[in-house]
Amino acid sequence: MSEPVKRSHIEEIKEGSRQLRGTLAEELLHDREFGKDSEQVMKNHGIYQQDDRDSRKAKNPDGTAKGKQYIFMVRTRIPGGKVSAQQFLDHLDICDELGNGTLRVTTRQGFQLHGVIKKNLKAAVKRINQTLLTTLAACGDVERNVMCCPAPIKNSPVHDQMQAMADAIAEHLKPRTTAYHEIWLTDESGEKTNVAEFTPVDEPIYGKVYLPRKFKTAIALPEDNCIDVYTNDLGFLAVVAGDRIVGYNVLVGGGQGKTPSAEKTFVAIAQKLAFVLPEQVVGVAEAIVKVQRDFGNREDRKVARLKYTLNNYGLEWFKAKVEEYYGQKLPAPHPVEVTDVDDHIGWHEQGDGKLFLGINIECGRIKDEGERRIKTGLRTLIEKYRMPTRLTALQSVILCDIRPEDQADIVRILFEHGIKQDHELTLLRRYSIACPAFPTCGLSITESERALPGIIDELEVEMAKLGIQHDRIAVHMTGCPNGCARPYTPDIGLVGKQAGVGGAAGKYTIYLGGNAEGTRLAYIYKDSVPQEKVASTLAVTLRHYKANRINGESFGDFCHRQGQAAMQALEVATL
Repeated sequence: MSEPVKRSHIEEIKEGSRQLRGTLAEELLHDREFGKDSEQVMKNHGIYQQDDRDSRKAKNPDGTAKGKQYIFMVRTRIPGGKVSAQQFLDHLDICDELGNGTLRVTTRQGFQLHGVIKKNLKAAVKRINQTLLTTLAACGDVERNVMCCPAPIKNSPVHDQMQAMADAIAEHLKPRTTAYHEIWLTDESGEKTNVAEFTPVDEPIYGKVYLPRKFKTAIALPEDNCIDVYTNDLGFLAVVAGDRIVGYNVLVGGGQGKTPSAEKTFVAIAQKLAFVLPEQVVGVAEAIVKVQRDFGNREDRKVARLKYTLNNYGLEWFKAKVEEYYGQKLPAPHPVEVTDVDDHIGWHEQGDGKLFLGINIECGRIKDEGERRIKTGLRTLIEKYRMPTRLTALQSVILCDIRPEDQADIVRILFEHGIKQDHELTLLRRYSIACPAFPTCGLSITESERALPGIIDELEVEMAKLGIQHDRIAVHMTGCPNGCARPYTPDIGLVGKQAGVGGAAGKYTIYLGGNAEGTRLAYIYKDSVPQEKVASTLAVTLRHYKANRINGESFGDFCHRQGQAAMQALEVATL
């Protein structure tokens, strides 16, 4: 008799949750924080329980510490980042009325509300659903937001075909549970669920315990990998002939998270699995998810992503299993490769006589601060022109379907609200992204969103001195090694350093040698760099790049060619 398979506690929580219900409905009725089990269940509903770490040491009137003041992050799932004018305006209203007054564009083309207090939580989720969007499966152990190039190009059907495919995958892989509707979308009388009356619905893809860990999918073009397809569990790289997509390369096993204290964890870029026709994509995606469901690690969540399943069983075995689940053989991958990336910032022709405008949102935070009134400016533009919008994986916003005769007025409105256009920004700033980190993310070790703009300021000064201010260098920053802003593949990655002996607060691991195209992993250049020394440390490498690059190579390509040992030796010799 074989021994029972060991499972993590979270697996037991999911199985006993009555298809992601748990005790959420009951706990919504009191004003205390949710219990630990409910914290895990609610992630599948697009919600994280957090606290404002800036205020932990605040005092009550009697002098006692207030301690943790629980708040919630609520994430909207938006396949391909497609947001109508009304949906955008509604989210601005929701963040004002039920959040902390800011709206955040995520690195996966979604929206996040921050600072939602518990008494407003159900109202926030309900309001989002009234916009015809959802928070279901924006987080949790399920297929998360399906990413896709957001450019609204109309002179060929390729971009529309990709967007339609993102919608199809998202719809097919969403959880079927009715728990979400019962808990968040019913009136007060419908909140209470009798366990004895619970009747499960069929979950043909996820089964009783859903997936071992989160699962991320993206679709890209070879000439524009703006969504970092190789960093996803599952990617589809389009193969285009003429003006249509004839198929996709299937890419599997990308992932950006790791735990420095656990050597068994690692980051990875996806591997090529097969070539599929457009009509096969959804079925093959389902087969891949099911293989991960059945063979992913459910004992240790640190090694539960698809990249570890591939590492354990091998690509050949994995492909055979996918073919078994799908029901037919799959041909070898097409030789197509990623060649470039575009941030879509600035004015562009759509190909149908109209224009689109990409607006850089630094670190994704839509807010009014000083002379830069991004939130008010976007509201003014969208209310006036009612243009549809797209969210990018670089945390920015695209305004679509603009008539050429409206361009001058839109430029005026941007200027009046201090919103900079493409020519007023360096490529360094345009291609930089950061995770939220402090004060709301419970996993964060260091600053990220609040630190990166200042670091970019310093690097811009250094690059201007060197005459390389027009070079495209991508900088991604995270407050911990979990990699939410994909820091392990760009030219420069800055990752919050896990505290060790003596602590390491405010320190970062610097990665070099990736690229803006997202096609290779970077290496560690220097560890435990204090925040105030990050820019000066990188300045050494920029000077070396300026003096020794060849054939116009990019900064990431230069660092890759030089190699880790040579770059580290350079830094030591320069001190």
